[in-house]
Amino acid sequence: MSNKEVKTLDQRIERIYKMAKEHFGEVRFVGIKKHTKIGWVAKIQFDEFESLVAEGENAVEALKNLRKRLSRIIDRYNMV
Repeated sequence: MSNKEVKTLDQRIERIYKMAKEHFGEVRFVGIKKHTKIGWVAKIQFDEFESLVAEGENAVEALKNLRKRLSRIIDRYNMV
């Protein structure tokens, strides 16, 4: 059994927001919504044109997938 604390959606969004803000600077929007055809969608909006999107079966999975995508981008950037 794990005593790991379960994070709320707000905590997950806040964590993603902080990661993106530290790396990219300006972040306009981080959030999730239910899409009728593809399920849950998590999105980071950097400016009017650039964004990062991830999908999931539920809101938690969508946010986890978005954080993983963001982490991979930051890791690749730091490798250069």
